[in-house]
Amino acid sequence: MKEDRAQRFKRIATYRTNEVLDKLRLLGNLSNKANYEYTEDEVNKIFSAIEIQLRIAKAKFSSSKKKKEFSL
Repeated sequence: MKEDRAQRFKRIATYRTNEVLDKLRLLGNLSNKANYEYTEDEVNKIFSAIEIQLRIAKAKFSSSKKKKEFSL
């Protein structure tokens, strides 16, 4: 049976979300100071990059896909 677009979205979104969550869990393992040494600045850079990409991805799902119009 052919998969419709909603089914394909659910299947792929579930897989990709679980992959992201797993990678975040692995990233969290780096917080173990017994095994790793890092600065607060390095941690801030990591989470800043993640937050930027999260905002970009979330914006793509926004229902307002209006183009900004120029006006004086």
